[in-house]
Amino acid sequence: MGKPTGFLEYPRTPNPDRAPEARALDYASLHAAPLSEQARRLQAARCMNCGVPFCQSDYGCPLHNLIPECNDLIYRGDARAALERLTKTSPFPEFTSRVCPALCEKACMLDANATTNRDNELYLIETGFARGWILPRTPLEESGISVAVVGSGPSGLAAADSLRQRGHAVTVFERDALPGGLLMYGIPNMMLEKAIVARRIRLMEAAGIRFLTGTAATPENTEGFDSVILAAGARKPRALKVPGLPAGNVLFAVDFLSETTRDLLSGEAFSLSAQGKHVIVIGGGDTGNDCVATVLRQGCASVLQLELLPAPPVDRTPANPWPEWPRTLRTDYGQEEAVSRFGQDPRLYETTCTGVETDESGNIRAARIAKVHLTGNGTREPIPETARTVPCDMMLLAMGFVGCDPVTQEAFDLPSDTRGRILQENYRVRDRLYVTGDARTGQSLVVRAIADGLACAQAVHRDLTSR
Repeated sequence: MGKPTGFLEYPRTPNPDRAPEARALDYASLHAAPLSEQARRLQAARCMNCGVPFCQSDYGCPLHNLIPECNDLIYRGDARAALERLTKTSPFPEFTSRVCPALCEKACMLDANATTNRDNELYLIETGFARGWILPRTPLEESGISVAVVGSGPSGLAAADSLRQRGHAVTVFERDALPGGLLMYGIPNMMLEKAIVARRIRLMEAAGIRFLTGTAATPENTEGFDSVILAAGARKPRALKVPGLPAGNVLFAVDFLSETTRDLLSGEAFSLSAQGKHVIVIGGGDTGNDCVATVLRQGCASVLQLELLPAPPVDRTPANPWPEWPRTLRTDYGQEEAVSRFGQDPRLYETTCTGVETDESGNIRAARIAKVHLTGNGTREPIPETARTVPCDMMLLAMGFVGCDPVTQEAFDLPSDTRGRILQENYRVRDRLYVTGDARTGQSLVVRAIADGLACAQAVHRDLTSR
């Protein structure tokens, strides 16, 4: 422990973000210039090296990063050794340091004054790239075993990277034009710049991993591989079933965000644009927040975000003690930007859409919304006297996902449970076929998908080498 009294001497100082009114004008990173190296060392000094470090427990980091060790080495000025510690467990710190909700910080003994672990992680990986420490992870010898990975999202990339380091020949199948899956197309550029994803893909290619883009995997074109890992994600979105649907300009959030990124990368005008439109986002989660931020950048006339559940409490309740993830109210970047633009939070809690109205062309022009109440049977039903009609030229459905990518599921004849998760035992579906990530667990976090990909790779390697 480098500084036993650091948490008392140095206040928590996270990396700054750009002002909401400025960043909402472009698609560049949300973040301003990070803290200096000396300031970062002081932030790392705040880590208490607890006797029981909950930050790297099951309550904290799914990757079980060696957080106190990394922080101690940063404080001592040995960034390279700290990076080596970090990459023992985390294959892609450049992703998690940008998009992870920092579960480790919420499990920190310091609670609201937690050590800035995510910013420390970002400092380490970007310092490593800047100083030439990050090299392709090539194996010491080739195994003669070949593995196909279907899908290049976080779980697929983690599995591919891990198996390649073990000496296996790895081919990644990706239907889209560019590899990266959710990282490339699902997460907006301001959260995760696509150059960051492309940089990692180049490293993986240099390590010998083959990416087949624009190629859908089938049982036929994966026949020659010793094992096949399905990392196709949970891409089947939950639909809204109300009178008036389907209608024009009512889109699934995943389609809207993906198409926006494609247009942004190509430099073309947005094919799905919210410019001048009154937008309603259905769903109060992270994807809904990404939609709010994106339509603001496209110049929407207004935006509302409907959330079926009540607003979370401001503080933890007795039923939600530390070190559990705090189920408390937080205002994310898109909502901050909406407040800056329109002067009010776009979220309407305990509110649902009960129907839509369309124009003569079949496009949505208004939505009927109402407050809801909890009934005796546990459902939430509209309160008739609260019903009202609001203008709506675009509706984005961000209500989560209900299963694996249907194209892949049908192609490989995959069994699933009632929640759409592919049935498996220790990642193995049957014979040489395995599944990992959201297709196995259901919709989750990037960091959990990475951890699942690593665990699947270990299972595949064990099975292949024990025959």
